[in-house]
Amino acid sequence: MNADKPRCVMLGEYMLSHESTVRACAQAFGISKSTVHKDVSERLKGFSPALYKRVRQLLDKNKEERHIRGGIATKQKYAGAGK
Repeated sequence: MNADKPRCVMLGEYMLSHESTVRACAQAFGISKSTVHKDVSERLKGFSPALYKRVRQLLDKNKEERHIRGGIATKQKYAGAGK
């Protein structure tokens, strides 16, 4: 972890560079989803408004696609159930 950058900035940069979800980012950094969400949706705004705006767009996109990802995961789960 880079001591020069606040954690919220590192999380935001990671999410954008990997087009990651909050859950995937939390897993990569070994912290909770709620910590990641709080950092990128509240704390980041005070450190880097421009980065916050881009992360907010990614969070909104992920939220719009959430039901699709859930459907795919369910389909994959039950595709292997009949074997």
